[in-house]
Amino acid sequence: MPDHLAARLARRDSGYLLFGLTPPRRSVVPEEAQRIADVTLERLDALDLDGLLLYDIVDESDRTDQSRPFPYLPTIDPADYLANHLSAWERSVVVYRCVGKYTQPQLETWLRDQDPERVSTVFVGAASRELAVQTTLADAQELRGRARPEILLGAVAIPERHAAGAGEDARLLAKAERGCSFFITQVVYDAQAARNLVSDYYYACRDRGTEPAPMIFTLSVCGSLRTLEFLRWLGVQVPRWMENSLRHSDDTLEASLAHCLATAHDLARFCRSLGMPFGFSVESVSIRKAEIDAAITLAHRVRAEVL
Repeated sequence: MPDHLAARLARRDSGYLLFGLTPPRRSVVPEEAQRIADVTLERLDALDLDGLLLYDIVDESDRTDQSRPFPYLPTIDPADYLANHLSAWERSVVVYRCVGKYTQPQLETWLRDQDPERVSTVFVGAASRELAVQTTLADAQELRGRARPEILLGAVAIPERHAAGAGEDARLLAKAERGCSFFITQVVYDAQAARNLVSDYYYACRDRGTEPAPMIFTLSVCGSLRTLEFLRWLGVQVPRWMENSLRHSDDTLEASLAHCLATAHDLARFCRSLGMPFGFSVESVSIRKAEIDAAITLAHRVRAEVL
């Protein structure tokens, strides 16, 4: 049996393939949540995945003045969704935790209940500094190091923030010092911004005499102009030439899939040239079946053609 994802990440291997999921709406009855989980696992069964990525969703309206293209609907807690509805999934899982939603005792209880060989986590801080939180990101990272250091901890990487001059490479170094062993990017449409971040982070690690942590690039298909608006609302920077291509294509979804696959090839070549450990997570930010099916096709092709 191959190593679990956590062991491979700790070794700084390359070639990971994850699939990102958002749990169903909190308003659905347990039977419907289970049906959704069963259908999802059936769709993913043929993929050669190293693990699932389960998102923790919060209302990010404080992050921007722009109107949200899709309404915010609270979702089932990803830890509850995993425990109660995804028992048939036997491979690894990365569970996101928006730590501001939880008290430290709640986070500690969850950490202590997890199997460190199967479950890793990504801690996410508040969307804005003005948002009141129950636990800060720094406190959550310190809590995990004290209470359950065996649980592999990851963090978010945002190439757009680096492109804006915010020094994302320094943020990644600081997160690594606080116990983070891997990074998962925001959805990547601008490969150049991602390459710049990887390059600066890689050489900063080399200057310090440390090994870079694996970078998992998130890819998401876009099947409509409304999905494109939502990606931009999330903070994803879509280059003008690519936006023009999607807007004027006869088949926006097919064009998006081709762009995502080209981005995967580009980033894989670049990381291999450096010796930077990397992988990909594929998702659909839309609940439309056509876009979910395209995301599954993209995952198939990334595994077959890129990794």
